[in-house]
Amino acid sequence: MDIDIRSVEDATVVAIAGDLDTSTSRTVMDRTIPLAESSGRLILDLSRVGYMSSAGLRVVLSLYRRVSSQGGDLVLVGVADEIRDTMEITGFLDYFSTHETIDEAIRALRR
Repeated sequence: MDIDIRSVEDATVVAIAGDLDTSTSRTVMDRTIPLAESSGRLILDLSRVGYMSSAGLRVVLSLYRRVSSQGGDLVLVGVADEIRDTMEITGFLDYFSTHETIDEAIRALRR
């Protein structure tokens, strides 16, 4: 599990590499919740996440709730087809704007 955090324009990009599951979800929460509370625009890059369990889905939903409660936006980037299918079936995908690239996500946040 690797988490890379950087600023791009006026957004915070959190790139996660590895599986997002029970064994990694606490680490991701600990690193990202403070960002969700301080950043108005958060881009979650999931392009290097191969598997996401229900614990991972909870992390993403928790981030969404924190960012939204601050009046901000959370955008997902690079969601693998299998993860996208799971998010769609569970109704999670309805909460998020998803994009293929970080550049697309930045443009969407400008609107």
